[in-house]
Amino acid sequence: MKEFVVYTALRIVLFLASLAVVIGVWMLLADNVPLTWAVVVAFVVSGLGSYFLLNRQRAAFARRVEERADRATAKFEEMKAREDSDDS
Repeated sequence: MKEFVVYTALRIVLFLASLAVVIGVWMLLADNVPLTWAVVVAFVVSGLGSYFLLNRQRAAFARRVEERADRATAKFEEMKAREDSDDS
């Protein structure tokens, strides 16, 4: 769960930082900033940035999810085997 919180928090911070940079640059280049387009551009920039910058956190989160899925599968198989032996 910790990995999920860390990864999500970093994604949010990266998006907000990207949004601030996009709005700042847009204000330097133009008089008005269309907020919708600024959000879209910041979303794309933060998505690309997270792909490269948050690779380690994403890998830790994926590893944790995989371990949890493996435990759930093992428990399911154990319950299934127990059910099969009770039917015999």
